[in-house]
Amino acid sequence: MSAVTFLPQPCEPCEPGEPPGCVVLAMPGEIDFCNAAGLLPLIMTAVEQRSDGLRLLVLDLSPTSFMDSQGVRLVAAVRRRLPDHVPLRVVAVPKGVPSRVLELSNLRRDVPVHDNLAEALRTASGIAGSGTAGSGTAA
Repeated sequence: MSAVTFLPQPCEPCEPGEPPGCVVLAMPGEIDFCNAAGLLPLIMTAVEQRSDGLRLLVLDLSPTSFMDSQGVRLVAAVRRRLPDHVPLRVVAVPKGVPSRVLELSNLRRDVPVHDNLAEALRTASGIAGSGTAGSGTAA
């Protein structure tokens, strides 16, 4: 398992022991016009570094307390740029701003959003390239 965080150091390995081939990227406290464009290359670099065995990418928005439309654009851009065989999952606190923004934008119908990281990773064992999974917060 490779886990990466953008705070405090971009692309710093985090917790070991999660499913092999899964990359978890903890997103910053805010995603907006000021930083969204800079996050995309960091995310894609993490994906490219693990492209040989990557089976799942999880964007963890749990630490994110504010996200505007730029965050939606970021998630959509990541989804478009991922290899076809690599599904994307998002973790968002159920009543948090990012969860609500993803719901209002309708992005949740294309990218599974999970309540917590354990739930998102639990889907990793059943990945067969379909890119779909259940979510406790699906709208």
